[in-house]
Amino acid sequence: MTVDISSLLMSSPEIRHGRPRIVGTGITVHRIAIWYNLGHSAEEITRQYGHLNLAQVYAALAYYHANREEIDADIAADEEEADRLEREYKQKRRVLRLIEMGEGGECGKGGGSIS
Repeated sequence: MTVDISSLLMSSPEIRHGRPRIVGTGITVHRIAIWYNLGHSAEEITRQYGHLNLAQVYAALAYYHANREEIDADIAADEEEADRLEREYKQKRRVLRLIEMGEGGECGKGGGSIS
């Protein structure tokens, strides 16, 4: 039986922001590309995701290599957004700690009374 490689990948606007993914899974080409760029082989990726087979992973890698510039730009944008969110979260935690320290300091000085 011959398998059309295009039957192994799909995209839907409502799933994974319309990014191409392996049919029947939520695994995107972007996710496969990240593992690949970390130095993992297709065989290692199939071991990581036991429900995938080599044909599916190689189809994702073929798509990645054919569209590498766009996918790498998307991955970089995702990483930049994650970094921004992490900085924002850390800043909010610092502010909350300062507020808590200030409130605790006032009560500890005897200035806080309960009426």
